[in-house]
Amino acid sequence: MFRTHWNLESVDPEPPPCALAIGNFDGLHLGHRRILAETKEQARRIGGEAVVLTFDPHPATVVAPERAPDLLMLPAERLRRFEECGIDAGVVLPFTEQIARLGPEEFVEQILVRKLNVRSVVVGEGFRFGYGQSGDAKTLIDSGFRHGFEVATVQPVLVGGQPVSSTRVRTLVGQGRVGQARRMLAQPFSLRGEIVSGHGIGSRQTVPTLNLSPETKLRPAQGVYVTCTSDLESGQRWQSVTNVGSRPTFNGTDQTVETYLIEGLEGRKPSRIELAFLHRLRDEQRFETAEKLRRQIHKDVGQAKRYFRLLGAVERSHQPVQARGDAVPKP
Repeated sequence: MFRTHWNLESVDPEPPPCALAIGNFDGLHLGHRRILAETKEQARRIGGEAVVLTFDPHPATVVAPERAPDLLMLPAERLRRFEECGIDAGVVLPFTEQIARLGPEEFVEQILVRKLNVRSVVVGEGFRFGYGQSGDAKTLIDSGFRHGFEVATVQPVLVGGQPVSSTRVRTLVGQGRVGQARRMLAQPFSLRGEIVSGHGIGSRQTVPTLNLSPETKLRPAQGVYVTCTSDLESGQRWQSVTNVGSRPTFNGTDQTVETYLIEGLEGRKPSRIELAFLHRLRDEQRFETAEKLRRQIHKDVGQAKRYFRLLGAVERSHQPVQARGDAVPKP
């Protein structure tokens, strides 16, 4: 069973030997997944556990707040994804000024050796650690010789001839290029959060929507997207169309994320949802009247339905006949 540790104090005082992956793992993109796969392989080889050490908040928040990125996912979501990838345990290290002041050798001795009982450490080629990022993969290898653990460095995954990185994914999402971001994440970029009350304009003048208050700050570029909406409590899913923007037709100024369920909502309104962004349809526009906006929304819905039909056809072509069905295509 996957174990979660939100600090080092909750780790067993005498933990089993482990293969340890270290990193922020924001978004859990293809490069991260390669590191996790190597960590599991190392764990099998040494007869230990596969463990991930990640950080909260992002280290830049402490050492260079002006460069701190908007996260793709919260730590709790990272841990859930680690479990899905077959990792045995996830450790979230609260990144404080005290941790930031540790030199590379102090970090290795106090955390990796004494607290986590590492036998193998897996990092990306560009890994940096310790005060002022003074340590790198070679520093870690040298420490391993002294403390009795091995180090495996993993080469980056290339997409379009360039390394996949969380920064690159954030840039694509911020530009609205969610399809390209999906290639690097191996799944759609998504937003999670609570459903909040809107202004009621949509239900009166255009179409009823669910208004999401996202848990994370990063948003796709303003525009209209094909999405898949999931109720985080019941697991029910809907094909949907989502607008990210300020509702210029109604002179809005606040940034909102509003999603329209194509097949409508029957029964209880969800309180927490996840929006998976599959495809960008168009820019957000200002319309002269609410009626013109309503007509455009129905055109958007028509395009979204065609997208889902095509997606379903592609997926069914890769499935056995008996597995075919009319379910919402898995994002």
